[in-house]
Amino acid sequence: MPRALVTGASSGIGAAIVARLVADGWRVTGISRRRGPFEHPAFEHLPLDLSEPNVVAEAVANVDAAALVHAAGVLKVGELGALDHEDGAAMWRLHVDVAERLANALAPRLPQGGRIVFIGSRTASGAPGRGQYAATKAALVALARSWAIELAPRGITVNVVAPAATETPMLKDPMRAGVAPKLPPLGRFIQPAEVASAVAFLLSPDAGAITGQQLLICGGSSL
Repeated sequence: MPRALVTGASSGIGAAIVARLVADGWRVTGISRRRGPFEHPAFEHLPLDLSEPNVVAEAVANVDAAALVHAAGVLKVGELGALDHEDGAAMWRLHVDVAERLANALAPRLPQGGRIVFIGSRTASGAPGRGQYAATKAALVALARSWAIELAPRGITVNVVAPAATETPMLKDPMRAGVAPKLPPLGRFIQPAEVASAVAFLLSPDAGAITGQQLLICGGSSL
């Protein structure tokens, strides 16, 4: 069985991805600070605080993975004129710096046909009150497109799955009280399992010719 390395594995989208990949026959190494409720013989927890990115490369040095899924994320909001620069730096470290360090450590060891998927956001195109967050998610698209062309000769694909407001604990975070999530035109929030299904497809042989792309799962929010 191939192995996938999944960050943010203890809850929300990351936990849904872990469950889906294990159900599809993957072995999964899940990174999170605390172990979540998921238990399965094919799942291994790697305790790691990704807010300290300097330890990332060493922590994954012995992980033999065929796929990387960076799902760990945090949302901090703020309008221009009242931005917290430490909040912006924290989001950049987790979303972008960690993605860079993980890919840099794992890509040389990925097998022919390996996969990299980043969880982005529909707000990467811009959203009021979420400028710092949107910038980090837009950066993931730039990284994915750059690395996709670098890794194409080895058959390794790099893509971004970008959901709109998804029904996870982040959706109810009191830190975002001043910027309420927008209900997509479909009349409901995106479900973590729907994001996980898209990730599972991008990791499958059927998606071998899809690379450097951003897949929006927005319920019509981008229309």
